[in-house]
Amino acid sequence: MKVAVISESAARRSGYWLIVVVLAMLAGLPLAVWLDISDLSGNTLRRQARDMSSLISSIRSYYSANVVGRVLAAHASGATGGTVVSHTYANIPGAIPLPATLSLELGDVIKEQQANITYRFVSDLPFESRASHELDDFERQALAALRANPQQTLNDLTRVGLTDTLRFITPVVMGQACVACHNTHPESPKTDWKVGDVRGIQEVIIRQPYASNVFAFKYLLCYFLFVAVIGLSFIVLQRQQTRAIHSANQDLEAANEFLASVSMKISRYLSPQIYKSIFSGQKDVVVHTERKRLTIFFSDIKDFTATTERLQPEALTEMLNEYLTEMSNIALEHGGTVDKFIGDAMLVFFGDPETKGPEEDAKACLRMAVDMQRRLGELKDRWRRNGTEEPFVVRMGINSGYCNVGNFGSSDRMDYTIIGAEANLAARLQSIAQGGEIVISYETYALVNEIVDAHPLPPITMKGIQREIVPYGVDRLTLGVDHKSRVLSEHLSGLDLHLDMSRLEPADRPRVRTALKEAIAALDEAAPEPAGSGEP
Repeated sequence: MKVAVISESAARRSGYWLIVVVLAMLAGLPLAVWLDISDLSGNTLRRQARDMSSLISSIRSYYSANVVGRVLAAHASGATGGTVVSHTYANIPGAIPLPATLSLELGDVIKEQQANITYRFVSDLPFESRASHELDDFERQALAALRANPQQTLNDLTRVGLTDTLRFITPVVMGQACVACHNTHPESPKTDWKVGDVRGIQEVIIRQPYASNVFAFKYLLCYFLFVAVIGLSFIVLQRQQTRAIHSANQDLEAANEFLASVSMKISRYLSPQIYKSIFSGQKDVVVHTERKRLTIFFSDIKDFTATTERLQPEALTEMLNEYLTEMSNIALEHGGTVDKFIGDAMLVFFGDPETKGPEEDAKACLRMAVDMQRRLGELKDRWRRNGTEEPFVVRMGINSGYCNVGNFGSSDRMDYTIIGAEANLAARLQSIAQGGEIVISYETYALVNEIVDAHPLPPITMKGIQREIVPYGVDRLTLGVDHKSRVLSEHLSGLDLHLDMSRLEPADRPRVRTALKEAIAALDEAAPEPAGSGEP
């Protein structure tokens, strides 16, 4: 009997996969949040830089058209006095700044208010009085690209540590007022500007740490922390469960080994059919009997008491155990249920717990008895070679009829056996058999007459059975209705004969015939036995 053991390796693999899935889910959530924050940060920076650049450009454009343009238009109409437009306006009373100068100073004001924002208004063609602008590679490439296509904007997002830096560049396009000023100004390095030309670039640089965006997801982070705690707790519980399963498996394996050992020991005391039916659950271990039609076999060693006196106890025990073992194996081969051993006697029945029908059960029982006599002949030959002068001679009785079969006894101890007059009759038939002879009842003979040659014996009576019983002595076993194939079996003191025509090879028949003729000749030459000296 085995208790179902949880597959430890399967549980471990399942646990590992579950841990991997949980960790993947826990790792996936912050990764998704990080990607969202990164995308949000970049989009926010681009939008902020675009709005800042657009605002400054709009202010500069408005200032250029509606302030500087009007002043320059007045100067062009002949007005010699009034407001002066200059990049050095701070040194000239009543002067106003150029649009570019206004943009630069607006950038300074913005930077004072927003330390993370830098504004650059640069060109590779500054006025002669101004210091040349230092342009890095990105700015030079952006200026060249914008002069090729002024309609585009360029940006570059870089990440250092937990800080994003966005550089947003738009072109500084020459308007009508700008062209008029630059083409006539004495410090201008170029005097052939046209409306729409790109003079330089306007760059907004915004730096923003990730922390400002991360804390915008404080509720999501709290939820993630909660899920992480739940997930880690689940992993811990899973590990504990795995250890518990491992411990339980060890206990179950130990219990299985113990139960297997116990069941193996118990099986030695039960017939295999009974053992299997009990441990498979087909039969309950309760006091319960049924009435069934069985074929009962009973065997006994003739003159066993006298044999025990001739043999040493060790040799007798070895021979008896070997005999009972071989007979039990033959009984199991034919489907018989070995009920019990009563000293040197043996009780076997057919028809429970498995049956093939009364006729087939009876035939199997008879074939079993013939095979037992054959095997006993082989054992006797070996025992004689080992020094035993007169080995066992066995008598056998077979009867068919209804018996009570099942568990008899108490709730504390019981025995699976048969009870009834028919079982007693089998024992009685065995007692009247000669050594090496098989005696069957008429009820059994009626079931097996197709495969046996038998002769009737004198009727007998038996206590508990009112009718007169006619036993039959088995002469030979036949293998067909035509009786052409026969099995002859005789086992007496001094004679062990088993002739199975179906198994005898044609080439061996002359040898058998010669041996039988020599045996007959030996019997003819022997002196006749004195009267009264025969077997009782």
